[in-house]
Amino acid sequence: MLSRFTLQLLSKENVMKKMLTVVMVVAFALSAGSALASSKVKCTVDKVDGNTVTMTCKKANKLNAGDKVTVKAAKKKAIEGC
Repeated sequence: MLSRFTLQLLSKENVMKKMLTVVMVVAFALSAGSALASSKVKCTVDKVDGNTVTMTCKKANKLNAGDKVTVKAAKKKAIEGC
């Protein structure tokens, strides 16, 4: 039969495992939430001059000077003919 001290030790280990699980779940939720928080901003290209592109964007207030952005060109539908 296990002593009372051994039972207390085992229950503390279970509590620690549960706490660690909760911490990991919260960390994952926060990282997933930050990924979802990044928003998309729709823009129209106004001017291209060498490596400089000037765009007009909706919701431009979500951008700050120095932010790194990824730009994807809209897919154009292929025109099929006979």
